[in-house]
Amino acid sequence: MLLADAAPVTAEPAEADDPRPARAWRPRRVLITPAALEHAHGRAMLARAEALGLPVERLKSNRLLGFRDEDPRRAYREAKATLAIVVAPPTKLKLQPIPPSADWRFDLAEGCPAHCQYCYLAGSLSGPPVTRAYANLDAILGNLPAYLGQGAVTSAQVARASEGTTFEASCYTDPLGIEHLTGSLSRAITHFGAWEAPVQLRFTTKFAAVAPLLTLAHRGRTRIRFSVNARAAARYEGGTASLDARLAALRAVALAGYPVGLTVAPILPVPDWHEAYAALIRDAAAALAGVPGLDLTVELITHRFTPGSRQVLQGWYPGSDLPMDEAERTRKLTKFGSVKYVFPRDLMRTMRETITGVLARELPQARVLYWT
Repeated sequence: MLLADAAPVTAEPAEADDPRPARAWRPRRVLITPAALEHAHGRAMLARAEALGLPVERLKSNRLLGFRDEDPRRAYREAKATLAIVVAPPTKLKLQPIPPSADWRFDLAEGCPAHCQYCYLAGSLSGPPVTRAYANLDAILGNLPAYLGQGAVTSAQVARASEGTTFEASCYTDPLGIEHLTGSLSRAITHFGAWEAPVQLRFTTKFAAVAPLLTLAHRGRTRIRFSVNARAAARYEGGTASLDARLAALRAVALAGYPVGLTVAPILPVPDWHEAYAALIRDAAAALAGVPGLDLTVELITHRFTPGSRQVLQGWYPGSDLPMDEAERTRKLTKFGSVKYVFPRDLMRTMRETITGVLARELPQARVLYWT
């Protein structure tokens, strides 16, 4: 069994699991480019940073320099402590499909303040992991109507047609984790709420500071999903809100009328994983008990890695015991011809049958969107 030295898992919440939300991120550096200052939203983000007393540096050019270092850990620490307010390049306005989650992906920001040892951004983004918040938000939101009805997931699938055209906002960031610095997520939720069309904004988060979202005029057009995992995996999720805090936030937004979701990820064969994930699902069911008109989806994502992401993550977290032994995995090729390592077929099938079975028993009202 992998991760044999992890803390034992029981059906009851671990006493050490702190129910308080994670402390709001305070970057050690805030950079803003000249181009970002030309946008009202860029100036608004600057004002937020200054109101929090954060050190702000107005750059003389629109390039971010000085983050390369021969020591990957040092480069990582410097970049992870930096928020850069920039203008999204024109390529960001050409949306990409994001199956199986949603029709389209659009980005409010790029990068994340959390320290997850399995971070998929390590294989998706190049260079030091600076968090970049986009100042040209009006252009980003104004670009979305061109994609209405044009997707291949919810726009084309009968089973999910009720969701309308779906737009995923958390592919390259956790927008809630930086919302106190950007205000971009609230703007997007309000924008979708006022959009008279069959659309849905989607984002997933490992944070819990949902209070600013509860009174927004969302009109049911934003699905808030919480990324959750078995309690034995908590040690891999540095800088995030505890599971209990996330589940409390899940209940709060569901009571505020939002469609909600659980993103169970990344699923790992932690010790006694059958009971560990059953306990997770029972905890989620308890958090949602009695919510009227509950609209709940579940997405199930197993852990996988590429040779490139493995190398980056081992540079960032050299002491991690996250299981990334290629010999214990199955090698697969993606549709683009790149290599990824997933769990062996038998383990994958057993985990899927077990976890979906528990979901059917404990959360029968949930729609399981996919397993991957």
